Formats: sequence, C-alpha cells, structure tokens
Amino acid sequence: MAIAEQNRDERVAAPQQTLSPGWALASLSLATLLSSLGTSIASVGLPSLMQNFGASFQSVQWVVLAYLLAITTLIVSAGRLADMCGRRPLLLGGIALFTLASMLCGLAPTLWLLIAARAVQGLGAALMMALTLAFVAETVTKARTGSAMGLLGAMSAIGTTLGPSLGGLLIAGFGWRAIFLVNVPLGVLAFALAWRALPARGKTAQADRGEFDAIGTVLLALTLAAYPLAMTLGRGSFGSLNIGLLAVAGIGVILFAGAQAKVKTPLIQLASFRDLELSASLGMSLIVSTVMMATLVVAPFYLARGLGLDAAMVGFVLSTGPLISTLSALVAGRLADRFGAHRMMVAGLLGLATGTFLLSMAMTELGIVSYVVPISVTCIGYALFQTSNNAAVMMGVGAGERGVVSGLLNLSRNLGLITGASLMGAIFATASAGGPDDTILGSAAAARGMQVTFQAATVLALVALSLAVLSWRAVAKRQEQA
Repeated sequence: MAIAEQNRDERVAAPQQTLSPGWALASLSLATLLSSLGTSIASVGLPSLMQNFGASFQSVQWVVLAYLLAITTLIVSAGRLADMCGRRPLLLGGIALFTLASMLCGLAPTLWLLIAARAVQGLGAALMMALTLAFVAETVTKARTGSAMGLLGAMSAIGTTLGPSLGGLLIAGFGWRAIFLVNVPLGVLAFALAWRALPARGKTAQADRGEFDAIGTVLLALTLAAYPLAMTLGRGSFGSLNIGLLAVAGIGVILFAGAQAKVKTPLIQLASFRDLELSASLGMSLIVSTVMMATLVVAPFYLARGLGLDAAMVGFVLSTGPLISTLSALVAGRLADRFGAHRMMVAGLLGLATGTFLLSMAMTELGIVSYVVPISVTCIGYALFQTSNNAAVMMGVGAGERGVVSGLLNLSRNLGLITGASLMGAIFATASAGGPDDTILGSAAAARGMQVTFQAATVLALVALSLAVLSWRAVAKRQEQA
C-alpha cells in the first residue's frame, strides 16, 4: 500500500517521460549550450559595459568573474543536493533560475545589480552543468553513453565558439542588453523540453538520502572562492594578497576534510578518492584543462606579435581550435562506444601530447600553418580525451552519486582553466620577455614564449598520459579478477 501511494505521488509530482530519449538528450544539449554560452558571450560585451556604466575594466570584469565564481563554488554542492532531492526538479530549477537571471541581467539599471544577477545566473548554470552529465545514464543506454557525452561536449564547444561572434552581432544591432536577453527564449525552450522529456524520477533515486551537509558546503564554497581569486587578482602580479588567499584555500581544504570525516552524510565521500580510476580521471581533467588554457592565453599573442596578423585574422585563426573540437567530439563519442572509453582516453592524450609538442616547435617562417596544424592535432586529442573520460567516470559511478561526481568533473575542469590562465600566462610572459621592461617586443620573443610554454604543456600532457595508463591497467586488472 505504501509503495502504491509513493508511486502515485511521483506521478502527481512530475509527468512521465512522454517524448523519446532523443528529445531528452536534446534538452540536456540545450542546457549545456546555455551554460557555456553564458561564459563566453559576456566577455565581448565588456567594452560596451565600460562605456555605458562609465566604469573601469577592473569593475566590469566582475561581470565575467561573478558567473565563473558562482559555478566553481557551488557546482559540487548542486550535484550533491540533486542526488538527495532528485535530479529532475533541480535541473528544471536550474534552467528556470538561469532564464530568470538572464532577464534580470538584461534589465539591470546599474553595474552592481548586473554583477549580482550574473552571480545568480552562475548558480543556475552550476545546476545545469552538474546535472546534464548525471542525467545521461538515465536517458540513453550504456552502449550509447559515449555518443551522448560526445554530443554534450560538442554543444559545450559550440557555445564557447558561438559566444563572441553572436555577442558581437547582438551588441552591434541591439546593444549590450541583448547578449543576456537572448538566453530567455532559449531557456524557455530548454525548460519546456526538459519538463516533457526527462524521466520523472531516476531509476534508483530516493526521496531522502540524509541531511544536507551545510557546514561542508560553506567550507568548500569559501575554499573554492579563495583559490580562483588567488589566481586571478593582481592583474598579473602575484603579491601578498594572492599568497594570503592561497593560504586560506589550503586551510579550507584541511578544515573541509576534517568536517567531512565527522558528519554522517558528508557532501563528498572522501573514501571515494581511494578509487584510482576516479582520482586519476579528476586529476587528468584538471591537467588537460590547464594545458588547453595555454591555447587561449598564449595563441593570440603568437598570432598577433609572432606572425603579425591583424585582429580579424587572429580571430578567424583562433576559431580553428573550437571548430575542430566540436566536430571531433561527435566522432569521439562513437569511438569510445566502439573501442572502449579507457583505450580512447589514452589515444586522446597521445594526440594531445603530440599536438603540444608540435606547438612547442612553432616556427614563424611557416606562417599560419605553424599554428593551425598543431592546434588541430591538439584539439582532436582533447575532444577524444574529454568525451572518453566523462563516459568512463559516469558509467562507473553508482546512480546515487552521479550528481556529485558530475559536479567534481566540472569542478576539476574549471580549476584547471583557472590554473592554466595564471600558470601558462606566467610562463609565457617570463619566456618571451624581450627587454628590460619585460614586454613582448617582436616576432622572435613571441615565438620563444610560445615554444617554452608548450614545452611545459607537453610535460603536463605526458603526466596525464601516465595517469591514464595506470588507470587503464587498474581497471583491466579488476575486470580479470572479477
């Protein structure tokens, strides 16, 4: 009788899945597109915001930073909350929150209200990013997991690629408010699709998984806020403020670990990190994101200063990488399904290491070819790794932990991007210093900086490759014993 009542309540709480799994995957893809578009489209509007609000660059950059900080600090907690309360209502809430916050951004009368609305938009994006990966196992068969992950990866790349160009067109035609208001109809469409297509309740979801770890959530949020601020504040200089914030982050890690050991239902099961496969996957994700950030930080300087390209041509050449990543992600998913995620993960990292090695040999006399060919190899390897890694992790985790593990995967990627922006930028600036004032003076200096930066990137790629091989062997050994 109790079971019958529970089933009846579930039917009342949310409609059953009435559309095909293809439509469910479409709703997840659109949510992924929105969250990545929210990251990239705002950057192109910073000059317009400076002019309209009469603000400094240091002030308007918080329009981007507030969004990223909200995602970074809350994504793991969002995943854990969804594991406890159900992923469908949290994903719907995330889409609705993102859509509403986008409207508030577009209507904001002051800069600081815009920044506050962007932080709320980041919370919605954190829910979407944490739950789209977690929902894949409930919408497609295990045999198609890799293809589904490839599609989500492609949509993320499309959002990142489309943001600057779409934002520029919208600002030119309608003003800066349009870059936020464009999310509203897309958000409404994503919500409608998710409401109709996503399953009402996960296969093994439970209504209650214990109390939410509020203390752990606060400690983790403060720790994760301190680290990005330590790596981004100071306009390139690393001073006492940055060191202090890093110390706060380190202390926060210790306090968080202690708190997790004492509570009955911790935010993160620290014992899960003893699983070599999970720990290696998170470590590889962080390292690879650090490497890929070098292409975003260093490449514009090499193309402009090293090859002497104008701004329009620099933008055109830079679009090569995201375009190849988008196309490769779709193929990578099918390869992971056919040949196995771990095998393709190793292949992807081999491609990544090869591409970064070729970039470390950049020769300006070869012109654009010296960048386009290596970056193509790099991005193919990246797409293959990212898709395979996500598929391997999400197929190996229990249904009750998919939300938090998905959050950890996204968190490792974000922390890698933040680390790469600081670390790779510092390596490039040091290696390319062309004079007493430490500025990039010409073609030779830019090429030298490019070479040294990607030598370091190649070393990191080889470290990730070693982790992938160890993880693959551990999985193979476990399967033999079983």
